[in-house]
Amino acid sequence: MKKNQIESVLIALRRLIRATDLYSRDLVKSTGLTTPQLLLLLSIKNRGEVSIRELALEISLSQATVTSILDRLETKNLVIRKRSTKDKRIVHAYLTDNGKKIIAKAPPPLQDNFIKAFEHLDDWEQNMIIASLQRVASMMDAEDIDAAPVLDVGALDRQSTPLKSHE
Repeated sequence: MKKNQIESVLIALRRLIRATDLYSRDLVKSTGLTTPQLLLLLSIKNRGEVSIRELALEISLSQATVTSILDRLETKNLVIRKRSTKDKRIVHAYLTDNGKKIIAKAPPPLQDNFIKAFEHLDDWEQNMIIASLQRVASMMDAEDIDAAPVLDVGALDRQSTPLKSHE
């Protein structure tokens, strides 16, 4: 392979990483939220009464991670949790008025633009992109890394503090 082809691939990868990083930083600056926190708030808004288990399934994160994120959101007075009146083992999350306000001023998730453009592609183009990206992940020894369908960088339950290595 020619050197310029390798450089083109690496530049494209870097642009993707950089776009994700810039969005994440802007989101924290404008709302004080991380991308997973925003997605969790949006999920609660869209679902109404929703259990922690349902939230975890919807945004492809573990229940422990969702609970940790909810702890931070509850500290910021953006959500409240209440036990189900029907089944005391189930806890539901609800938006507070502050949570509703922060969603209203938050920019749309980064992946929204990607999803809109991706949906307009022909099936063969979508499949080609999926296969190519899966191949790139494999080439980078990243195919076994657990990842949610969320465009974000860093630890999923972090606050707006510097990242520690391997979080």
